[in-house]
Amino acid sequence: MFLATGLFLVTLLFIIWQPKGLQIGTTAVIGAIAALLLGVVSFDDVITVTKIVWDATLAFIGIILLSMVLDEIGFFEWAAIKMAKLSGGSGNKMFVYILLLGAVVAAFFANDGAALILTPILLAKMKYLKMKPLPIFAFLMAGGFIGDSASNPLVISNLTNIVTAGYFNIGFVEYARHMFLPNLLSIIASIAVLWFYFKKDIPLKVNVDELPEAAAVIRNHTMFKLSWFFLALLLAGYLIGDHYKLPVSLFALGGALVFLAIAAHYKATKPLMTIKAAPWQVVWFSIGLYIVVYGLKNAGLTDEVASWIEMLKHQGETVAVIGTGFLSAVISSVMNNMPTIMIMDIAIDKVGYISNEALVYANILGSNLGPKMTPIGSLATLLWLHVLAQKGVKIGWGEYMKVGMVVTPPVLLIALLGLL
Repeated sequence: MFLATGLFLVTLLFIIWQPKGLQIGTTAVIGAIAALLLGVVSFDDVITVTKIVWDATLAFIGIILLSMVLDEIGFFEWAAIKMAKLSGGSGNKMFVYILLLGAVVAAFFANDGAALILTPILLAKMKYLKMKPLPIFAFLMAGGFIGDSASNPLVISNLTNIVTAGYFNIGFVEYARHMFLPNLLSIIASIAVLWFYFKKDIPLKVNVDELPEAAAVIRNHTMFKLSWFFLALLLAGYLIGDHYKLPVSLFALGGALVFLAIAAHYKATKPLMTIKAAPWQVVWFSIGLYIVVYGLKNAGLTDEVASWIEMLKHQGETVAVIGTGFLSAVISSVMNNMPTIMIMDIAIDKVGYISNEALVYANILGSNLGPKMTPIGSLATLLWLHVLAQKGVKIGWGEYMKVGMVVTPPVLLIALLGLL
């Protein structure tokens, strides 16, 4: 346990620190190789981890590629301007509408897609509107929060969802049915709590006339029109795939490659540049860190967590669901939600998935919402901070946690109540 824990902590430290530009995926892979060489994990463990994460990883690549092509077309910028114009110049309405947009983007393009694509667009538009630093901070923090808090409704909305659905063989429709109410409550609670927290910083009036017309930012009108049809077709594909028990990555990645080919045909994108620009480091991060964390499983961490869940179960369903959600949240906030979801999945499996189905969904809610308490809690937050830093906006740990620690617990509690 000492060796496995030490290796994980060192790997996590370098992921956060990133000395001399060392990227997160490279660090995770080095950690995985070290785990293998030190005997913390075996080659069989690597194969086991690969079986757990391959579908999620390939699906993630597809979702991000699709998001990048839509971004190049001007799809998300068009949506952001539409929502801003819809506010009619009311700062409070704009705040709510932008959060609703973030929720939709997170649902269909994953929380990481929201962080990578929507964040720079929102920042650019707020600077265009000549907003002061405090309102910009409020909108950015709220936008970053909703990306994770609303990433629960579909299997494709978060890597954690895909991993868990794959691990427990949960279908696309079955998953959506269980998570509809919790996600709806999470969105409503997020908007209410965030508005209450930032209400003093939200401007009463915003001159939206300064913004260009939404149609003016569309770079390829043919592809823009095709996008709506294609997204509907892709959603139908997910449903068909669910019926025939096909992996979600078949449609997420397959659909993205088809869409990329169509975009190349209409000269809306340069496919090789798009593929090259995709965040491949996230892929290596996902696989590498899971291997490192599997060493903790071998050292007995999952057995320990399983015993905690058993204790919660003895207190009744309500305590078990809420307790599991917050247990997952706390672990995620400390050691990142990517390793947490696997540790918790294995632990829940040990106590019996069939009789504890609600705990699986509580784990997902905890792993998706809990990480918002700290900057290292989720990959989406790390990406969000990286995107902002590239744009010259630096948010310190203290600044971030001051918001995250206050906003996250009530939203998570309300979302978990939707499972009861």
